[in-house]
Order: sequence, then structure tokens, then C-alpha cells
Amino acid sequence: MTATSGLGSPQLASPDLLRSVFRRHAAGVAVITAQNGAGPVGFTATSLTSVSAEPPLLSFGIGTGASSWPVISEAEHVGVHILGEHQRELAATFARSGADRFGAPTGWRSGPEGVPVLDDVLAWLVCRVVARVPAGEHRIVLAEVVLGDPSGAGQPLLYHQGRFNGLRD
Repeated sequence: MTATSGLGSPQLASPDLLRSVFRRHAAGVAVITAQNGAGPVGFTATSLTSVSAEPPLLSFGIGTGASSWPVISEAEHVGVHILGEHQRELAATFARSGADRFGAPTGWRSGPEGVPVLDDVLAWLVCRVVARVPAGEHRIVLAEVVLGDPSGAGQPLLYHQGRFNGLRD
């Protein structure tokens, strides 16, 4: 390995290095939802990725220790919601452990395939889960888009440096 002038001091791979680097990576904010007999679950995700246009596939990551994992691990369908900058509090609620994520003031309804669909988002999708791939203490969920609505108004919410932010010109 050679040092490159002006790049600081390289660090060996570690969980802290990965976290530090990805704090500098601005990511869109999504909420993933699912439902089982016990009720709805959901969590904030910044790992949402478009995988393929044909067929329309996306992926997201979830920790196996997350409170939503037991439902996501068995769900046939999930909801994917792209949040707007006006939804910082909603993003924080779905990121907070132990929060009543579907209680007031969260607006939602039961959507197609019984998936919880959040109100006032920029866009939402209902997706059929096609695979759950082990990745360390996480799972990468691959899901095929079934239907959705891209017509919400506003600018996207971003996650950067540990905070939710709006998009700036």
C-alpha cells in the first residue's frame, strides 16, 4: 500500500472506520414497513438501492437484531416509502428503538397486500420479497416491485453526518 499525499492517515478496516466513512456519504431516507398478525412494523433505512429495472428489483439492509426483523424475515410483501424533507420527525420515530411507530401522529393505512402505507411521502412501493441474503449481522433483502405511487410533492430527506437534512442547491 502506498500513501497518497493530502489524504490523511489511512486506517485499517474496522467497524468504526466504516461508520466514519459512511457518515460522510449522504443517503436518501426511506421507511420500510410490513405487517403480520400482531400488527405493523417498520424501520428507517438509508441502505435502499435500485438493483434492476427488468425485472424491477430493489434491495435494503436490516440488522437481525432489529425489532422489525422477525416480521421482515417472514413477510411476503414490504412497503418502501421515500421520505420528504418535511418528514424529519417521522424518520426519527421509525429510527428510534421502542417508539410507537404507528401511533399518532403517524398517518398510515393498510395498502395492497396488507402492507402499511405511510401518508404524505414522496413516493411509495409495495414489493414482493424474493430473497434474504446473509451479510454479517444483517440481511440484504431483495424485493420485486409490484406497484407504487411516485406522485408525492416535495424534496427528498437526506441522512448525512448522523442527522436528517434537506437537499440544498
